[in-house]
Amino acid sequence: MIYIKVAFYTLGCKVNQYETQVVLEMFKVHDYSIVEFTEFADVYVINTCTVTNLSDRKSRQMISKAKKQNSDATIVVMGCFAQTSPQDVSLIEGVSLIIGTKDRSRIVDLVEEYSINKNQINNVNNYLGHIEYEEMSIINFENKTRGFIKIQEGCNQFCTYCIIPYARGPIRSRKLENIISETKKLSENGFREIVLTGIHISSYGTDLKDVGLIDVIREINNIEGIKRIRLGSLEPMLLTNEFVNELVKYKKLCPHFHLSLQSGCDDTLKRMNRKYDSNKYKDIVDLIRSHYKDASITTDIMVGFPGETDEEFKKSYEFAKIINFSKIHVFKYSPRVGTPAFKYPNQVDPKVKEERSKIMIKLSNISEYEFINRFIGTNVEVLFEQVYKKDNTFIEGLTANYIKVIAKGDERLIGTINGVRLEEVNDEDEIKIIANILH
Repeated sequence: MIYIKVAFYTLGCKVNQYETQVVLEMFKVHDYSIVEFTEFADVYVINTCTVTNLSDRKSRQMISKAKKQNSDATIVVMGCFAQTSPQDVSLIEGVSLIIGTKDRSRIVDLVEEYSINKNQINNVNNYLGHIEYEEMSIINFENKTRGFIKIQEGCNQFCTYCIIPYARGPIRSRKLENIISETKKLSENGFREIVLTGIHISSYGTDLKDVGLIDVIREINNIEGIKRIRLGSLEPMLLTNEFVNELVKYKKLCPHFHLSLQSGCDDTLKRMNRKYDSNKYKDIVDLIRSHYKDASITTDIMVGFPGETDEEFKKSYEFAKIINFSKIHVFKYSPRVGTPAFKYPNQVDPKVKEERSKIMIKLSNISEYEFINRFIGTNVEVLFEQVYKKDNTFIEGLTANYIKVIAKGDERLIGTINGVRLEEVNDEDEIKIIANILH
């Protein structure tokens, strides 16, 4: 064995986090020692994101940091930034291996190939012709709270601002039996909540023809030991009357729906190539709330999309107020080379984007506080996940509808679901509820 220590750094989404964990385990199987990214290592693996210019810049910074920590290290750049800009990545000093978003199963072999000839390896190829899901699964079960399972890859939506379809390729769904097999292993190892994740999970099964997302939920709902099923980000148009009427049958499903909005202005939505208008979106939210009275509905809203006037932003803001989300993830539009919106006229000034972002974030904070405050004085169940970083006499976790809770307790409660009484809102750093565990 030439290498001893390998370190990992992950940028971006939960799909990236899942894939990093799978790759980490591949190195473990080959007897590599896993160390923190801040430590000296022989190999640094940086799993990149390319959603925004900031993501690209952060990827470059982490490559530079790895190089400074060990100038002789093998530096592996994988993920979306590597996939969309392999030539740019190849020119960054110190990069040894570029692997993109495909062939992650070969990563250890490629690292050891590089160790022999010391010639930079660019393993990136065009993804558009690939139709098979690259099977990846987690085999090491150290955490025993929420288990993330990737069920799908790729996206066919082609929103005009988004680079992801070019980074991840077309829709490919994981075989249902493989999803269930991994879920059963998680259950056997003490996990109580399963989070279904992917690039566009609403499209799960469209390439398989005979299954869909409901089938995944149904099968997991039947697995003993699993107490909760949580869905990743959903495309609003998935939630038809038929779909929701089926969904309510599965009692383990968490009443937490992340429905990407992007804008509450119909003209902006058209330029974005979103597949709904604000009226349709509101109908979907009303449908959910008619079936799940305590549902948490979170969303993404982009500000400063090309051509967004003050009036369009005002419409988006007012629509967000009407919906009254439990939380809004606010993003400033970031122009991405290769997307249609990059060439759109009337690009919005960065200062205007910043101001709009602050306004929308303030609305999110107000809405989140109002949502959480509704539950003060009620009894709910919390899955405790970790010791509270600011005070180790407290532990923290999540309710089914995604409210963060802290309560007096220690690490023995991690991985357990307990009844608590929600007592008061705490918003010193981020909004959460202080609770008392019921005995």
